[in-house]
Amino acid sequence: MSKSVNSKEFQEFQEKVVKLQEQRKLEIAPFKINFDQAEIDDGAPIFELAELELDIPKFRRWMMELIDFVIDIKPDVESKFLKIPHLLTDKYITDWLGQAFFSNHKYFKHFGEEHGIEEWIPLFLAESTISPLLQLTAETAQPEIDRMNISEYCPVCFEPIRMATLDEGGKKVIQCPRCHAHWHAKRLECSHCGNEDHTTIHFLTIEGEPAMQIQVCEQCKCYIKILDTKQFITVPSVTLLDLYSIHLDIIAQNKGYSSIREKKVIH
Repeated sequence: MSKSVNSKEFQEFQEKVVKLQEQRKLEIAPFKINFDQAEIDDGAPIFELAELELDIPKFRRWMMELIDFVIDIKPDVESKFLKIPHLLTDKYITDWLGQAFFSNHKYFKHFGEEHGIEEWIPLFLAESTISPLLQLTAETAQPEIDRMNISEYCPVCFEPIRMATLDEGGKKVIQCPRCHAHWHAKRLECSHCGNEDHTTIHFLTIEGEPAMQIQVCEQCKCYIKILDTKQFITVPSVTLLDLYSIHLDIIAQNKGYSSIREKKVIH
């Protein structure tokens, strides 16, 4: 199988988007996080506890700049964005950011149908806008994250756990490709169900790619990608690592594994 299922053009585009998001982080004012343990224990994502300013004019400017950025790279898509500026109202921007945070694809599908636009456009604009906020929240919360007992989902943005790297000592570090939160985990442990039975945890290797493997759990049928970044000449951002290794997700899913544990229904 090809080492990448993404075109070179798409990868280069995403690399530019990541650089743009890094620049936008510099525009965000410092903020505090209200670490309410009761809310965290009840499952509240840390992002919801961040005292962030909802600066709609700034977010609207970011979205307009992103539209210009996309059209500059791919002029042939300009017609797809003609209706978007008129939709960048305070209400819709607020709704988009909220729905993007929870990855509500049904909302964006319905919104696209209702307004005659392709559903990926508002989702892309919203996710690209919220990403710098998520990443700064993770950076601010990292000392607290290091003390938490985490499984299944990122405590900052609720992204399902699906990727880890190996540190200099060979220890497994779970990495969230969305907000860049990270934390250590046991090498022989399923990050989804907590299984530590070495007879039901296996590693799938990829021919010709010694730095990449897939850890799978036979108890919950979930997987995570594990990347040995010590073998990389240069280590890209976690977001790009996830993109470059997306073929591992496809391999795992084709073998019947998932990045989200199926919840058992008790009648």
